[in-house]
Amino acid sequence: MPLISFTPQKAFSDLTDREVLALAVQAEEEDGRIYREMAEQLRNDYPASAAVFDRMAEEESEHRRRLLELFQERFGNHIPLIRREDVRGFMKRKPMWMSTRYDIDAIRGRAASMEAEAANFYRRAAARSSDPQVRKLLGDLAEIEAGHEATAENLEAAVPTSEREAERETARRNFVLQIVQPGLIGLMDGSVSTLAPVFAAAFATHDTWQTFLVGMAASIGAGISMGFAEALSDDGQLSGRGRPLIRGLASGLMTTVGGVGHTIPYLIPNFRVATAIAIAVVIVELWAIAYIRARYMDTPFLRAAFQIVVGGLLVFATGILIGSA
Repeated sequence: MPLISFTPQKAFSDLTDREVLALAVQAEEEDGRIYREMAEQLRNDYPASAAVFDRMAEEESEHRRRLLELFQERFGNHIPLIRREDVRGFMKRKPMWMSTRYDIDAIRGRAASMEAEAANFYRRAAARSSDPQVRKLLGDLAEIEAGHEATAENLEAAVPTSEREAERETARRNFVLQIVQPGLIGLMDGSVSTLAPVFAAAFATHDTWQTFLVGMAASIGAGISMGFAEALSDDGQLSGRGRPLIRGLASGLMTTVGGVGHTIPYLIPNFRVATAIAIAVVIVELWAIAYIRARYMDTPFLRAAFQIVVGGLLVFATGILIGSA
């Protein structure tokens, strides 16, 4: 049994008008189903955009009906099953249920790409058809699909202003819940919780390499722990916090980054220089945490800075005191 198998494909230039119409019927049906799936994915959070995709799905059904009528008029009722992947040069559509992202911008971009491909297909098919009626229908559909491409690219403009503002707020809330919040928690944990072991090791040993090893172990260990804890905390269905894997990655990565930031300076052999740079990095980390809290969590900057700085200084002092004992 061969390890690699190739699906036979036919060149687009070798297709007859009958085969082109059969391919177009199948493509319109597939695109209509994809648009309906997009609408369902967006309906709860972006109802106005979902309505736009519902209309696009209905228009794809109308295109399919016109193609079917012409096919039956020209070639009878039997329509061969010809799919995009059966024709060389066509891209197979990835099913929506296999998509890992359901955010509005990704869906808009995919819809625009689909319509651009459809318009190009109809233009090429119309140019090579010898049947005037087939050529006219394909040319008309090319113009319609080009208009759909513009609609998809400017989907936000097609939504009423009030609905657009609501969708922007929903997108912002989802971004905060799914990315910013777990990432911020990780950054706070990585930056603050690793201060004590890193500076305790530094002042206990005055050995920059040993301090670096302790810091890396603490940072990576904390990142793994926080990542698993966040990913297993809930599945995101009821809380609306999104995919557990994405949240776990954001939290784990930022936890590691927070600890590694003030660990890297201890690659410098000089203990005093390394410690001075590490302290400067800690100040930057704490300022970044305060800024993110103020920017995305609606916490006044001074209050956020005070809370983070006080907590960080207490942990920092604890590490130095234990290390100097």
